[in-house]
Amino acid sequence: MLSWVNRFNICSFLDNHLYQSGNTNLECLAACGSIAQTTDNPKFAELDAFLQQQKGNWIFGHIGYDNKNQVETLSSIHPDAIQFPDLFFFVPAVVLKLQYDKLEISCYDQSNPEEIYREIISVLPVEPAKTSSLKIESRLSRNEYIQIIQQLKQHILRGDCYEINYCQEFYATDIQIDPVSLYQQLTAISPNPFACYYKHESRHLLCASPERFLQKKGSRLISQPIKGTIQRNLLNQEADTLLLEELKASEKDKSENVMVVDLVRNDLSKVCKEGSVKVSELFGIYSFPQVHQMISTIEGELDENVPFSSILKACFPMGSMTGAPKKRVMELIEQYEKTKRGLYSGAVGYIDPNGDFDFNVVIRSILYNAANQYLGYQVGGGITFYSDPEKEYEECLLKAAAIRKVLQVE
Repeated sequence: MLSWVNRFNICSFLDNHLYQSGNTNLECLAACGSIAQTTDNPKFAELDAFLQQQKGNWIFGHIGYDNKNQVETLSSIHPDAIQFPDLFFFVPAVVLKLQYDKLEISCYDQSNPEEIYREIISVLPVEPAKTSSLKIESRLSRNEYIQIIQQLKQHILRGDCYEINYCQEFYATDIQIDPVSLYQQLTAISPNPFACYYKHESRHLLCASPERFLQKKGSRLISQPIKGTIQRNLLNQEADTLLLEELKASEKDKSENVMVVDLVRNDLSKVCKEGSVKVSELFGIYSFPQVHQMISTIEGELDENVPFSSILKACFPMGSMTGAPKKRVMELIEQYEKTKRGLYSGAVGYIDPNGDFDFNVVIRSILYNAANQYLGYQVGGGITFYSDPEKEYEECLLKAAAIRKVLQVE
């Protein structure tokens, strides 16, 4: 299925790896081709007009981090070698829905579903390409990263912010990869409920995200921020359980998590009915192949006739990837980070014909531009006054462990 949709210049392959995340019983949802699409980087008002015009259709796309500049009076000056548009949505020619052993094919152009099915089953599985060890470079040395974290802690001490998500980029130049094969390797090591393979012309996202940004089900708006990470010990069940309990009891991680929960509650309250926003789960502990995570769930009853852009203005960028207060930390992120985030810490997802939607948080991801042969991945973490810079650096490496493994980074 993935190999077939990858034949198109634009495609989106959303795979929950059989996690039951409370949203769907679909295993995979894929879209390819385009019968209508936004211009690259539309203004929010233009996006609303497009969504209204295409109401009743499936719509897929992405929201890059730098749409913060439409939410607040901000700017972005850092380099971006991946070059995804900041904002892009499309109405697909074909939608594929895989539910256990059932594949539903919907065509919105002149394609024949039976012919597509024959093509899909005739495509040979992609053999994992042997990726030679890549020379991965970093925008920051370990010492430079530690110094910046110490500077950010001084901002916190002065009261500029309470928490800030700081990210760093690792990258390789002049390389050629097979994006589909690498995505399959990444998600075999780290299958997560909001994984996706997303392609826009020569730009590729290989995403193994565990995090939901925002979901709309009927009138319910749901966000599930992650704050709190600890490694797993899959060789020793008892030791792994102790690690889980350590995360559950961690005051530092609970402090980070509750700050983001408060931020998300405030965001949702801007577009939800008064008094309807609630925390349905606080400090939930969930286990993934590489790490245990602390996840909270916040939901509210959406006001009537709220346009999509108003929801974005209220909730984007997601609090788990910014910090609090949001505008000030986004200014500090621009000041101290060295690379434009682009699609990283943005969102990929879909809007269905009923107007419901689901978007992930783009983390644990490899981004690749085949045109300029540039590959990059970013990792970060929430910094508070109590953060240990050395441990924060190690947590970055932990979050990138699956990526480093498939890229054979020593």
